[in-house]
Amino acid sequence: MSKQNVWGIYVIDLILKGFLETVAMVTLSAALGFVIGTPIALFLWIISPVGLTPKPFWHKVNGFIINALRSIPYIIFMVLLLPLTRLIVGTSIGTLAATLPLSLAAILLYIRLAEDIFETLPKGLVEAGKTMGATKKQILIKIVFSESLPQLAAALTNLTVMLIGFSAMAGAVGGGGLGDLAIRYGYQRYDLLFLGVIVLVLVLMVQCVQMLGNHLVQKLRS
Repeated sequence: MSKQNVWGIYVIDLILKGFLETVAMVTLSAALGFVIGTPIALFLWIISPVGLTPKPFWHKVNGFIINALRSIPYIIFMVLLLPLTRLIVGTSIGTLAATLPLSLAAILLYIRLAEDIFETLPKGLVEAGKTMGATKKQILIKIVFSESLPQLAAALTNLTVMLIGFSAMAGAVGGGGLGDLAIRYGYQRYDLLFLGVIVLVLVLMVQCVQMLGNHLVQKLRS
């Protein structure tokens, strides 16, 4: 086998490994963002001025904290969390280490996306539930959550797209995945062809996520 063929196989293996690492990071982070972020967003909606149990002061306090954390640029957020990452994971380098700050960023982002969706829900639906004698739990699950599900799916799609970009930035601090390959081979070695392939793979990932997300939203609305 020629050296050119060996190098070609090596590059394909590198990109495939980076692709799978990126998929793992983004999938886990998006799932945690949805599973943890949705209940927190529901809680914030409950204590909001339009919620079931308005507590404006605590709503403002919680909203300020979430907005403050969410406003930190992701690359700085990763660096700030390095001590916590080392403590929990045992290392600050690699795919698993990058997943922790990525998951926390996903949760913070999804909380705000989901809360905005809950707050734009027509007030008449909640009032109708109260009139029919529904409990708070029934209102939250069967009205607020159920009616918001298509929009929540759209928000999850947007979140996943953002996380793909964040995962690429994780490569700047040795986070693994396609971003790490882009830094080590595309930037440091100035291999524009390799960098172009990485960008193409990321673009295709985003397009696939967007198509799947749009299909899911349409199914939930039908």
